[in-house]
Amino acid sequence: MLDDATARTAVTAAADRLFYARGVQSVGMDAVRAEAGVSLKRIYALYPSKEDLVVAVLAGRTQQWADGLDRWAAEADTPREQVLAVFDFLDAWFREDGFRGCAFINSFGELGATSPRVAEAVREHKESFRRYVEELVQEAGLPDAVALQVVLLAEGAQTTAAITRDADVARQARAAAEALIDAAVPA
Repeated sequence: MLDDATARTAVTAAADRLFYARGVQSVGMDAVRAEAGVSLKRIYALYPSKEDLVVAVLAGRTQQWADGLDRWAAEADTPREQVLAVFDFLDAWFREDGFRGCAFINSFGELGATSPRVAEAVREHKESFRRYVEELVQEAGLPDAVALQVVLLAEGAQTTAAITRDADVARQARAAAEALIDAAVPA
């Protein structure tokens, strides 16, 4: 029998795959059970409601997002390039098989109006991303306003890439960010 930590990992990983591929509302808990190989009784002992499971999946996605951004930023040579690495991270992600856009935007679209906990998890994630970009912008010595502009480009790129299935959107957003940064650098 799996210990709780291993069972939680199996259930959240299965739910993440299913929710991301098919949408939260179209996936029943029986599908999660089958994908995870964990009984429904055990799943409900770990996650008393589907909403609890969705919030756990989003927490895992927040960690994946932060780790991915950090890996790409660590490869950049300058603070300016660290800001732009956000778009390099997006470019790689948009090219992955099964890319379906931002899981947070998708979840908010499905559940934001009916689940305050899901809406709050999405808001916290988006706020943490904004703070992350603000730190990069400050380290690059850029005006504070550039942070929100970069965030808006990144958010728009995610939605556009998901809808159009055009992975090159990240490169276009990067070019726009470069132009913003260049215009913001004092002469």
